[in-house]
Amino acid sequence: MCMRKPQGRGLDLARKHVTSCLAELSLMLKSQEFLKSRSDITSQKGDESCTTASGCCPIGFDVSLNSRLLSPAPPRAVQILAWSDAIRYFEKLLHDLDIICALSLDPVLENVLHFIAQFQKSVPDLVPRAFLQTLLVQDGKLYGRDLFCDVISRALSLPDIIGDKEFQSNEFVVQLGQLVINLLKILCTNTAWQRRKLGKSLQDWSTISIQLELALKREFGETRNVLADENMCMRVSKQLLVWSQEHTYWIASRFLILGFELDLYSPSEYCMVYWYMHVVFIKLIEKMQLRILASNENSRRKGKKKKDHSKDSVRDTPFPPSCLLLQCYVLLSEGLSMLLAALRKESKSFQSPSIFNTEQERFMQHFDLLQKAQIPECITYYSFKEAAAQAYMADVMKYNFFKEIQKIIPSLKGSFASEPEKLAELRQIEQVAEHNRIALNIINHVGASDPKLRVSFEFTHHPHFAVAVVKRS
Repeated sequence: MCMRKPQGRGLDLARKHVTSCLAELSLMLKSQEFLKSRSDITSQKGDESCTTASGCCPIGFDVSLNSRLLSPAPPRAVQILAWSDAIRYFEKLLHDLDIICALSLDPVLENVLHFIAQFQKSVPDLVPRAFLQTLLVQDGKLYGRDLFCDVISRALSLPDIIGDKEFQSNEFVVQLGQLVINLLKILCTNTAWQRRKLGKSLQDWSTISIQLELALKREFGETRNVLADENMCMRVSKQLLVWSQEHTYWIASRFLILGFELDLYSPSEYCMVYWYMHVVFIKLIEKMQLRILASNENSRRKGKKKKDHSKDSVRDTPFPPSCLLLQCYVLLSEGLSMLLAALRKESKSFQSPSIFNTEQERFMQHFDLLQKAQIPECITYYSFKEAAAQAYMADVMKYNFFKEIQKIIPSLKGSFASEPEKLAELRQIEQVAEHNRIALNIINHVGASDPKLRVSFEFTHHPHFAVAVVKRS
């Protein structure tokens, strides 16, 4: 009831109730031994199968009672959780609700998206996901109080247009606001449904980006550089385009990553998946940097004007740690794709021809939604084949992508010192890079063509980036 209050007004009180409930659950758990000692049952099946704390059969309850009342399904008895499992279920449910109640209601969209992605890593149940969605989108507003057109204007670093009626009624802004609402709702669903809906939404994001680009060319010509004397309308249009493209590539990257969580890729397909991830991450970094440059340009305009300030801004702009973290993802994806491509070529491994479909058909099965949305442009199966054909073990050793990651990590640790979730992610990336660097050296030393060499890939340190395991038969 507290969490249903509009605009998150009841979240603080809800946290107090959560704390009280967790204390009650702890006391219930401690009562198990007492209840067992008071029961008359001498031989029990064990805690794992008992649905009551005492081990006695539940009074007035039968699991098969409802077996024939579920019309769409065949008759069956519902599987009841063991008593200890039920306690743990409610503990996790309450912890997930507590995380939602602790949300700061930050109106910055980038932080909201990061929170949802991080929250989904714990695989929350339907109840907390539903409450999160209700909290985020109320009456077509973020948290029920911030218009999504204002959320977009903050993301563009243009506070001057917050509340501007012309901006709020702009056709593209209205469409993007609705896309953001849909995106937040999709991100609160379960993993399988989320990936499916994200893939379908890419077409809408890509279409509006194309429409924005065409409108920009029609109104202002081919100019793409930030000019000192350009008007507000032109600046807003350019930044809106870059912002929409950045989020399109963010959705595409999440679509690809969720495939690992759903175990959709076979080892023979890792090469093409990491290659596609590498291309998408590069595009995402490009759009992110363009947005940051535009934001810094807006800040400079409010200060004193300099003659060649646009050139200075490009040269002097320090990019945030999030760009460097994405660079780590780029290097990991590129390193793994080249390593796999070199192994496919030199040791004939990770090639599993199927009688049911070809490699090109599998490429389209995995990336069809990205291809239809032209994300990225001019990227096809033949682009992947050409890149894979040029990969050699000597090149993988020469570029040493995994060692480059280890050079970036130390500076990122300092930047994320106050963010334990990011530090945990960095440790995982560092372990993946270190293990793959060692495996690469072993493969290069022994020779990829050695018939006794056996290379496999496991997700022991990171859920999305594999680690090469080298053995000799």
